[in-house]
Amino acid sequence: MPHVICEPCIGVKDRSCQEVCPVECIYDAGDQLYIHPDECIDCGACVPACPVNAIFPEEDVPELWRIYIEKNREWARTLPNVHTLGEKG
Repeated sequence: MPHVICEPCIGVKDRSCQEVCPVECIYDAGDQLYIHPDECIDCGACVPACPVNAIFPEEDVPELWRIYIEKNREWARTLPNVHTLGEKG
């Protein structure tokens, strides 16, 4: 199961998660970052790196943020990868 970035990331975009991701599956949607579910290898490296506890394994996403599972899928397929853009912090 892939990991999912949820609501606490909105407006924060610290990118610590992006820096530790070994497969570069973190995308930028403007207001927050998203994880591409087909690229995530479920390593969990991003979870402790997130300063706002916004990242969960898909099966552990809290009920009130379950909509972010689909949002991650939708946005990650259409937005540029933050690694590809060469953007930092």
